[in-house]
Amino acid sequence: MDRIDFDDEMTDDYIANTGVNLEASEAVIADFLRTLGERPEREGLKNTPKRVARMYAELLSGYHTDPEKIVNGAVFNITYDEMVIVRDIEFYSLCEHHMLPFIGRAHVAYMPAGKVIGLSKIPRLVDLYARRLQVQERMTRQIADQLHQLLQPQGVAVVVEALHLCMMMRGVKKHDARMTTSAMHGAFRTNLATRQEFLDNIGRGAEPLRF
Repeated sequence: MDRIDFDDEMTDDYIANTGVNLEASEAVIADFLRTLGERPEREGLKNTPKRVARMYAELLSGYHTDPEKIVNGAVFNITYDEMVIVRDIEFYSLCEHHMLPFIGRAHVAYMPAGKVIGLSKIPRLVDLYARRLQVQERMTRQIADQLHQLLQPQGVAVVVEALHLCMMMRGVKKHDARMTTSAMHGAFRTNLATRQEFLDNIGRGAEPLRF
């Protein structure tokens, strides 16, 4: 049997942890190709079902990822109560309505109440929820709620902006339309000055979203 170079760096353990049945997925994808009038056994397509099954196992790995394991104890007791912002976190997700990609960036802020989280953990939390079939509104809320639950801070704010291929490639075909969603907890919701400071910070020097 020819060795297939999948070029996705996914180990057997990684695939097992995704919970995806690759064999069943491959069969479904092969059947789908047949419904299009294609022949999955032809040279160009003979390994496509395997590749697509592995691709979705990677893109949708967030279903079986535990937020506690991502954080892995990286919450620290520190006396600091000013705003912490991680901006321009790139992400890629799949719209649950058409399974087409939407891509963009998330801006996440919190005001500690005695605890801070390791810097890399915030982008990892964004990826956790992006790697599911999603709608942007729900994803934004999930990121904010999870950070609030982990830290119990004075406040949490999340703003997500994205371009949606389901609106660019089909339907209304609006190539420059982008969607912005927000979710706020605590001080960011109740204090106008705090919220405005966050919005001013993420608005400075941001490059326009592009595919």
